[in-house]
Amino acid sequence: MSKKIAFQMDPMESVNIDADSSFHLAMEAQARGHDIYYHTPDRLAFENGKVTAKGQKMVLRRERGNHVDLGPLEHLDLHEFDVVWLRQDPPFDMGYITTTHLLDLLKPDTLVVNDPFWVRNYPEKLLMLQFPDLIPPTTIARDLDTLKAFRAQHGDVIVKPLYGNGGAGVFRLTPEDRNIASLHELFTGINSEPLIIQKFLPAVSQGDKRVILVDGEAVGAINRVPAAGETRSNMHVGGRPEKIGLTARDLEICAAIGPLLRNKGQVFVGIDVIGDYLTEINVTSPTGLQELQRFDGTNVAGLIWDAIVARL
Repeated sequence: MSKKIAFQMDPMESVNIDADSSFHLAMEAQARGHDIYYHTPDRLAFENGKVTAKGQKMVLRRERGNHVDLGPLEHLDLHEFDVVWLRQDPPFDMGYITTTHLLDLLKPDTLVVNDPFWVRNYPEKLLMLQFPDLIPPTTIARDLDTLKAFRAQHGDVIVKPLYGNGGAGVFRLTPEDRNIASLHELFTGINSEPLIIQKFLPAVSQGDKRVILVDGEAVGAINRVPAAGETRSNMHVGGRPEKIGLTARDLEICAAIGPLLRNKGQVFVGIDVIGDYLTEINVTSPTGLQELQRFDGTNVAGLIWDAIVARL
């Protein structure tokens, strides 16, 4: 049966059709005969007791430079939709948080994926703190002396913004580096948020593994290998994706966190694993679907839609 689906995301016209997971999910929905619509988060509103958006019906094709036809702008009552996808990229700022509050008001009329209440309460670098046995030595603090004490204990560390994404603002400080105070000054001059500091994991040179979970179950992984001379492995900054399998440790991590994700409506999740350690649980706008399908032949978008239909 045809469903009415809306994607809240960054501009569809500018996506990379060979890598974007939202495009891939929308193509799968279209192939299943669903009606698909799109709106940007700035066009979301609450009006007269209803959550609405100014959006457009769309037709997609896998054709570079000509991948979308958008219909006329419409005033959409999102309570009339079967599914709304929360898919805009971070930063996870107050604008993002406000959209989760508004989308949460669609319950019980409309299924929002991932569940916005728990997206709001489970930011990527904070949810993992519920699993201290799975993560590397980690401190979250704004106080410089606290950060310095962690650095003195562990020597080689990674410092990054708590709500960043895509590898932006990630710094490695070796024991000889004297810039921790300068970095602290830089970050605290930008916002009022704490920083996250973690022990550097040398295993990152072999890659930062992105494991995809669907409704709490691991379905595959890709490895992201840093470019030469680079600490960060994010594909936004030149990381190279490659085929990789799931290890016993990966499955152990997924078994530990999977039930929580499933119970909280986090249907599509991408976790980051370096060596034996969990480093992030990505619930806002995870990626990796297209790369995984190219490497393994697994139609994860299809598995995600099967899980959504089961929830409906």
